[in-house]
Amino acid sequence: MDPLTFAILAAGCLFLFLALGIPVGVAMGLVGIGGMLVDLGPNFAFGQLQTLPFAVVNDYSLAVLPMFVLMGVLAEASGVTAEVFRVADLWLRRMKGGLYQAVIVGSAIFAAISGSTAVNAVVFTRIAFPEMIKYGYSRSLSLGAIAGAGSFAAMIPPSITMVIYAVMTEQSVGQLLMAGIIPGLVTAVVYLSGVRVLVSIRPSLAPPITEAVPMREKVRALRGIWPIPVLLLLVLGGIYTGTFPPSAAGAVGAFGAFLYAFARKQGFKGWLVPALQDAAFISCILFIVLIGGLLLSRMLVVVGVIDDIVLLVTSIADTPIKFLLLVSIIYIVLGCFLDTTSMMVVTLPFFFPVTQELGIDPIWFGIVVTKLIEISVVTPPVGLNLFAVMGGVKGQATFADIYKGVIPFIFFDLIVLALLIVLPGLATWLPQAMIQ
Repeated sequence: MDPLTFAILAAGCLFLFLALGIPVGVAMGLVGIGGMLVDLGPNFAFGQLQTLPFAVVNDYSLAVLPMFVLMGVLAEASGVTAEVFRVADLWLRRMKGGLYQAVIVGSAIFAAISGSTAVNAVVFTRIAFPEMIKYGYSRSLSLGAIAGAGSFAAMIPPSITMVIYAVMTEQSVGQLLMAGIIPGLVTAVVYLSGVRVLVSIRPSLAPPITEAVPMREKVRALRGIWPIPVLLLLVLGGIYTGTFPPSAAGAVGAFGAFLYAFARKQGFKGWLVPALQDAAFISCILFIVLIGGLLLSRMLVVVGVIDDIVLLVTSIADTPIKFLLLVSIIYIVLGCFLDTTSMMVVTLPFFFPVTQELGIDPIWFGIVVTKLIEISVVTPPVGLNLFAVMGGVKGQATFADIYKGVIPFIFFDLIVLALLIVLPGLATWLPQAMIQ
């Protein structure tokens, strides 16, 4: 059978399984094994099924994935998230749109110890949304700011998205994490500037808060967030200086978050077991999706689909800029219907070989993909952060409110995406400095 026809049939089977409600990791694994059975026979197919899952879970470099998950879960359990928002609120509330700014800054800070966009969105919905409504802020823009800023966790390290990209493309986890720092900060600055413009045009979106906060109270509040710069220094500083590899850095960060939670909660009771259960649950889901995706990508390689896809795509987009624009359009459309991990695992086996053919820096491409993932978590109707925010408001808003409020932040993200495509140095400068 022609490889492209084979790929179309495989895609059709995958979407059929997803429509039937089969979990995405299982669906991809079934299509991968089924394709290898049909094209290469049972010996090869079952050989892959025996060896590949073990190879994935036995890969030392992948230990960073559950460690980053655990670090974020433990940090959230310690209550440091509430302190982050409180500090940002005290320092920024008297600015134009101060609570929007506090959500953006707070999410950027918390993203430095949490790799999950959904966790960021849920936590700040619970903490910040009641405060924003209390002071008469726009319901829809408040929800949009929380959902949009929650996506920072995909770009600002430690990032689960980058770890998955690194595994799928065999790139350096450390270099990718370093590459996300500048684009993450640029995104936060664009968000802050964009909100300031919106509030200046429509002051009713953010009534002024006149309550004065003594400087002594602002400074005292900073003591509540000291673990974050310490953990950030341990994790990213250790990776940048080469003191330890990313896997060990994740373990160090998780252990630091555990010690802080233990000290703050004065023991283990009521928080440790639920945190470990949450971290295990999230990690298992990620590994199942990874194993299923790798089985699917292995099948696409061995039946010759990838070579034909590379020729087809390079005939359509024969320059790096054209290719990145094509990928952006595809990811934004897919992001309306697929969750982010599934989208990466399904598409990277097709797209990454094309980047090698066109000479695109894999780290640069990884950051562009991460930015597209940030956009996809807030694009209706399947944006993960939109559902996370909706669950957090507990009936105090409708999906229409969230959809309306997130539109400006999607526009802000598109501005950053354009900057990353036009100025690749934003992504590549820090990793290059790291290895010199």
